[in-house]
Amino acid sequence: MTGISLTKPNRPHFTDVDGLAARVGANDVFGVGGHHFARLPIALLNAVTKRGVKGLRYVSWAGGLPLELLLEADAVAEIDLCFSSLDIFGLPPRFRKIAETKALPVRDWMALAMIQALRAAQQNLPSLLFQPPTGSDMLGRVPGAKLVADPISGEQIAAIPALRLDTLVLHAQRADESGNVQILGPRALDLAMVGAARQVLVTVEEIVPVGSLAEAGRQTVLTRNQVTAIALAPGAAYPTSCLPFYVTDYALLSQAFADTQKCLCDSLLSSEGVPPQIVKAAKIDAVAVDKVVSEIAMPTVLSAAAPASIDEILAARIAAELSNDSFASAGAVSPLANVAYRLAKATHAPDMILATMSCGHLDVAPSPMILSLLETLDGETAAAHAGGDDTYSTYYQAGAVTHEIVAAAKVDRRGRVNTIAINKPSGGVIRLPGQGGMADVANMHRDYLLYVPRHSPLSVVDEVEIASSARGLLTEAERAPRGYRTGRALVFTDLCVFRIDAEARQLIVAETMPGVSHQRIREATGFDVSFDPDCREVAAPDPEVLSVLRNRIDPLGLRRLEFVSAKERTALLNEILALDRDIVERCMDDHNGLATRSHAG
Repeated sequence: MTGISLTKPNRPHFTDVDGLAARVGANDVFGVGGHHFARLPIALLNAVTKRGVKGLRYVSWAGGLPLELLLEADAVAEIDLCFSSLDIFGLPPRFRKIAETKALPVRDWMALAMIQALRAAQQNLPSLLFQPPTGSDMLGRVPGAKLVADPISGEQIAAIPALRLDTLVLHAQRADESGNVQILGPRALDLAMVGAARQVLVTVEEIVPVGSLAEAGRQTVLTRNQVTAIALAPGAAYPTSCLPFYVTDYALLSQAFADTQKCLCDSLLSSEGVPPQIVKAAKIDAVAVDKVVSEIAMPTVLSAAAPASIDEILAARIAAELSNDSFASAGAVSPLANVAYRLAKATHAPDMILATMSCGHLDVAPSPMILSLLETLDGETAAAHAGGDDTYSTYYQAGAVTHEIVAAAKVDRRGRVNTIAINKPSGGVIRLPGQGGMADVANMHRDYLLYVPRHSPLSVVDEVEIASSARGLLTEAERAPRGYRTGRALVFTDLCVFRIDAEARQLIVAETMPGVSHQRIREATGFDVSFDPDCREVAAPDPEVLSVLRNRIDPLGLRRLEFVSAKERTALLNEILALDRDIVERCMDDHNGLATRSHAG
């Protein structure tokens, strides 16, 4: 067994960003820290690409923006990930092209498999065991993963070999003068990756005296013997966020992704550093946001008398599945689910636990979904912050979570989902984001709830090409021995609500959307549809619930993004970004006014 070479010194080397980039070698197994659009090491990645480094094996839970930067520079030779998306901006074009043309090897991992592989490396073990994703095809797609007999019980279990990194790059809030590094907020897979890496290269917003890190309260600290080198680089995560210093600049990201004639790395550069308004926005608190949202009349805010749209009907219907006993986890890119969770917590289920940022923010308040401020609000109101690795062991694998409602690009008659790649009628494939951790949690969570925003014969099919996730353990007899609770298994679409029948193990229509006929559902489905004898129509949302949804929870109308065509999406995004900017500016004015009055008093 080959362990990790313990070359990290007790006191890391302090250098600049170029000095960190010089430590990245050709053909490195290369990990990237941070998550979504938060704490991504953008400046360091740009420095690595400018050095002309080639042959990297990219390893991370997510691809997204970091992978796009590296692919643009032709720096990557292999890709290992669980998911790749640009969040509300859709699929990453360079990753999609690489995957569809098979120009580079792309290996799709389950999140739990990657966590255990990194932990095995961290602990100098050749492999570790984990729960297999029963019903899914994913185990066969993960490099080295296989089913084995547990050495104690003899039960069939999955095993994964250690995944060792040569280099991990990440951005953090602070380091002290001795080299201890502070991470505030959700930490994704950072800790597991730090332990699996031979060298850890970190950019930070500021360097503070020894002893100062303890003043921050909730935090994670990488002790100095875990870190190889540090560079002081204020704004080095911009245009992604690094709270409490600055929020994500969604307007700049939108421009950068839209300008296909310009290099992405150049589009993300700011000669003047982080704009003042992006810094000021990080100081806005929940009180200011609630006040502004309650006082203004946004263009998307409709009167309670206005008929409910299908996105609103679905949000309210999904919210009705939640109760005070629910523990709901919001996944990576699921606006409708996030809206439904917050709606439930703001109305009939105030005691439910809501976790966001892939369970990085635990037990948050149902704050308004203001794009630029949501991370700040959830971070402020969260009872605790966590990482993806400990989230799995503490909550997911323990069966503690009841709901993680996710969008499905394609679902078949057995309720199996494909979010990897779909076949084109003309030949070839269309690459999708990936399954993230759904292959794992489809069985672990009590309830299995999916939604298909646009029900058609292409999205609700007889059999998916790849079962990226599935409810393989459906009955109580199958679930109880593994420690999992048995709940509901439903698929929501814009035409109906299916339930997965435990005996037939296939979808049956239990409810229809208002005004939708059985015949229309039959024509829009890729298999012969059965209806429950007592199939009923979904009730229109209560006017009070609809008012909370429109006026308090989702004033920007983010939920609409999942129901429009690609052609309509750009215009809708521009509208949302304009509304977002207006609310942020009003919140800053209100915050500044409160600060002035407080200072005068």
